[in-house]
Amino acid sequence: MSGFTEISPTALMRLLGTPEAPTVIDVCIDDDFADDPRLIPTARRWPHKNIAKFEASGPVVVVCQKGLKLSHGAAAVLRAKGIKAEALEGGNYAWRDAGLPLLPAATIPAPLWVTRHRPKIDRIACPWLIRRFIDPMAQFMFVPPAQVMAVAEKFDATPFDVDGAPFAHEGDHCTFDAMLSAFHLGTPALQTMAKIVRAADTNRHDLAPEAAGLLALSVGLSRQYKDDTAQMEAGLALYDALYRWARDGQSETHDHDGAKP
Repeated sequence: MSGFTEISPTALMRLLGTPEAPTVIDVCIDDDFADDPRLIPTARRWPHKNIAKFEASGPVVVVCQKGLKLSHGAAAVLRAKGIKAEALEGGNYAWRDAGLPLLPAATIPAPLWVTRHRPKIDRIACPWLIRRFIDPMAQFMFVPPAQVMAVAEKFDATPFDVDGAPFAHEGDHCTFDAMLSAFHLGTPALQTMAKIVRAADTNRHDLAPEAAGLLALSVGLSRQYKDDTAQMEAGLALYDALYRWARDGQSETHDHDGAKP
């Protein structure tokens, strides 16, 4: 059982991918991080000696190698500043030993991304994945298709879902699939989502019956919003709901029996 100022790896994993997820900061010393340069999804590195300078508007989970002095000390400093902070029980070791996803730090791009304008499915699903599991501070630019790669070069942005980009369609798989693979995010819930996104994005509704509904809602959003960024922000809630269904709601059904006297 986790201590009073701790959160277990399982409990943290339940929060990740949802709008209620805490900010995760990794305070491992450089030598420990060099031994295993991977990060818990959404985590950012922060020197423990500078923890007093860290600011947050919501809850924080502090991670170190073993969940001992560094994370508990840093969390205590943050609590003294009025920030709700907990240490991850067992640290990165416990997270790793539980088989939970870890992102290779070298694969995490800068926070600015660019893709084609007028998004529908993949270009909303991917920003959701990036914001919820890779970089909560990520920003997205939507530009004409012919300008994506040039804009990426000029603005030091990461292009996606366009030919020649590091994250794009490959064979029968879409960009959402490519990101799951690149960032080692193969959880059952995300794989379920990937199948639905792939089916809707490539017009293969035989792969997943939910694809027809995702397509209908995505087209509706694109008709409702003229501004691509506003459409993306509204669409994040759609994928939040799809993730919760994929994670623990697939067995639930619904009928009209409750209306009978």
